[in-house]
Amino acid sequence: MSRAIPPKLPLEDFFRKPDRITVRLSPGGRYIAWKQPWERRLNIHVRDLETGEVRRVTSATQRDIGAHAWASEGRLIYVQDSGGDENFRLHAIGHDASNPLDLTPWPGVKCSLVDDLEDNDEEILFQMNRRNPEVFDVYRLNVHTGEMTVIAENPGNIQRWITDPDGRLRLATTTDGVNSSILFRGEESDAWRTVATYNFKEQAVPVAFTYDDGAVAWVVSNVGRDKSALCTYDMRAGRETGVVFEHPDVDIAGVIHSRLRKKMTGVAYVTEKTRYEFTDETLRRLHAFLDERLPGYENRMVSHSRDERRWVVFHGSDRTQGGYHLLDIADGGGMTLTPLFDLAPWLPEDHMAPMEPIAYEAHDGLLIHGYLTLPAGRAPESLPLIVHPHGGPWVRDAWGFDPAVQFLANRGYAVLQMNYRGSSGYGRRFLEAGFGQWGLRMQDDVTAGVEWAVRKGIADPRRVAIYGGSYGGYAVLAGLTKTPDLYACGISYVGVSNLFTWIAAIPPYWKPYLEMMHEMVGHPERDAERFRQTSPFFNAGRIRAPLFVAQGANDPRVRKAESDQIVEALRARGVEVEYMVKDNEGHGFSNEENRFEFFRAMESFLAKHLGAD
Repeated sequence: MSRAIPPKLPLEDFFRKPDRITVRLSPGGRYIAWKQPWERRLNIHVRDLETGEVRRVTSATQRDIGAHAWASEGRLIYVQDSGGDENFRLHAIGHDASNPLDLTPWPGVKCSLVDDLEDNDEEILFQMNRRNPEVFDVYRLNVHTGEMTVIAENPGNIQRWITDPDGRLRLATTTDGVNSSILFRGEESDAWRTVATYNFKEQAVPVAFTYDDGAVAWVVSNVGRDKSALCTYDMRAGRETGVVFEHPDVDIAGVIHSRLRKKMTGVAYVTEKTRYEFTDETLRRLHAFLDERLPGYENRMVSHSRDERRWVVFHGSDRTQGGYHLLDIADGGGMTLTPLFDLAPWLPEDHMAPMEPIAYEAHDGLLIHGYLTLPAGRAPESLPLIVHPHGGPWVRDAWGFDPAVQFLANRGYAVLQMNYRGSSGYGRRFLEAGFGQWGLRMQDDVTAGVEWAVRKGIADPRRVAIYGGSYGGYAVLAGLTKTPDLYACGISYVGVSNLFTWIAAIPPYWKPYLEMMHEMVGHPERDAERFRQTSPFFNAGRIRAPLFVAQGANDPRVRKAESDQIVEALRARGVEVEYMVKDNEGHGFSNEENRFEFFRAMESFLAKHLGAD
């Protein structure tokens, strides 16, 4: 082989907290804030770029700090939940740790940012569901005093609020569970007007207002087309007025625009890797500079100062968690790139395994895209294989670093990931091909991937395991019931086992989407026979392979009862099943010590039932 087999690296090196993560530049460009472990929890730290002084400004010991952002040059906001319950409370604190405020000190309330009001150093707009757990009202909040005023009360069907460039609430989207509408008003004092209504399968999703017409917005739209495109949309006429960018094979994945220069600057899309189409020469020149200085990586801007003269840049790949740089632009346009720090400097890039794009045909001929990660230094022949379907299911896997995949490859396993039908990003027809197909054709796409790997001689058919979380955990259980001879063992991580109980216990803020979920997954009454056929709990008698189940006790998305019932059903039959429950976790394990324990148990479980070369 051209590469030697890398050394077996410590498990903790793959799953310990990153050294520094989520770097954000203050509006004036003087400070950067990031999250860094302290007492084994991610806490916010701030560096003064003029003096070099670094200060930790939060002291969380029970749970990681969640998302954070700058509200002004000297003040930060952040969210934090309790034990994984996803009820995120909003906090504010000074760059020097002064004046800490718990802005939403109410249990069971979920908050998120609507607009940071970039030109307003005192206030932000945020939403929370304190009045009604099922819907979110919008508040204007002073981040220095905590004073807040409700500025938009949700009538019960608004799912998203959009501001104009001046921070005024002038667009909203609604749903009745199946149909979605765009609402528009010329001024905040005007009544909302319904612009257009679409079935959830075909819709125009507002991104932001354009800067040259207060009634025109950019939307991501698949109306009349299969792949979603970036379009301009006239709210007065209720129709698209032009296509900014579309790709023949995949949907639009992201949109970039400049408040400073008041224009659209670029579009992101994901084929095998993330790609960009720039509509702005300045941003194209910046990215060309980055790609020249950081070749072989995916490079992206993650934060910038208001004057766009200073940027935080992230670079990453399939073999590194990546790192951050500071990009400075001089008066004459010259650029300087200064390294800040890496996320995981203890993981040598040359010891990691490449993640290769692959494709294969499903049983009915549909082309399925995915990724294969082979253990470095080993011939791709008769390897033990871990099949790893993603969660969601309405997301997709993409090229990049995955610590679990790299850990498994380091232990000698090949890892196969697939974007089965129903995954997002490949257009409307591909997404809808998964409707009503949980445990049916969606599962067949996973099976076809295993058959492809065996047919290619890559996988040893006697040593195939399946591992996944959330919907991926459901796919594990469905695979063990539908194709019991295909897998030597399975690992279900916060996975659905019973479609009846899962859909009955969804969080209150998902209830407006319930009719849509009935169409995408199924209805517990109309589709009762199919639910019983495709719920692993009712087919547990077919499971013969050893199973490892892991669950967070506070999970609001996949309740603990989902794991309890499949474990009880198997143990009643004498089937070997390991069960790990963490009382301080939710939908997936966040606390470092729990992640260590989970993957240590996984390593032993796989070695016992699969083995690696």
